[in-house]
Amino acid sequence: MSRPGALPDINAGTWYLRARPDGWWDVCEPTTGERFAEVTADPVTCEVTVHGETAAGAAGADAVRRFLLQRVP
Repeated sequence: MSRPGALPDINAGTWYLRARPDGWWDVCEPTTGERFAEVTADPVTCEVTVHGETAAGAAGADAVRRFLLQRVP
């Protein structure tokens, strides 16, 4: 069971975003778990920061933005 307020893992199809306790997501290849990028986001402004491989980071950033928009009341 996840902690209240903890970020969820996100299945983004080609990529799997594994939530970290520090508020980042690791953008991983789903079958091997190899990390290709890291994504973090400001939950208020939805500003996303990406580090790592370009395609993985872009897909991860899109998935995080969609997740944040779902949380907006």
